[in-house]
Amino acid sequence: MSKEINPSLMKSLTLAYMGDVIYEKYVREYIIQKGEVKPQALHTMAVSFVSAKAQSYVLHRFLDDGLLTEQEEAIVRRGRNAKSNVPKNTDPQTYRYSTAFEALIGYLYLNEEFERLDYLVFQAILDLEERR
Repeated sequence: MSKEINPSLMKSLTLAYMGDVIYEKYVREYIIQKGEVKPQALHTMAVSFVSAKAQSYVLHRFLDDGLLTEQEEAIVRRGRNAKSNVPKNTDPQTYRYSTAFEALIGYLYLNEEFERLDYLVFQAILDLEERR
C-alpha cells in the first residue's frame, strides 16, 4: 500500500530523520569506492563526513556561496528552528545547522529531486575533502 507524502508539509525533524540515513548512505558508498576496506578506518572516515560539525560546516558553505534555491533555504530555516534535544558533545548552534542540513537532504530525497540531491551531496563531500 503506497501513501502519497508531501515533504513540504512534513515536520523538519522527520525530514532530518530521513536525511540522516540518506546522507550516510552516500558517504559510505563514497568511502568504499575510494578503496577503504578496514572497518575502523571506514567508521573514522564516515564520522568525519557525517558529524554535526561537518554537516554544519557544509551548510554554511552552501548558504555563503548562494548554492540553495529559495525553497531549499526555507527548508533549511525550518530545520534550523526545529525544537530538539541537543546532544552533550556539540553546541546548540552547530547541532541546529546539522539538523537543517539533514532536513534539506531528507526533503530532496522524499520529494524525489534525485539529481539535485546528488549534486548537493557530492558538493558536500568535495567541500569536506578539501577541508581535510
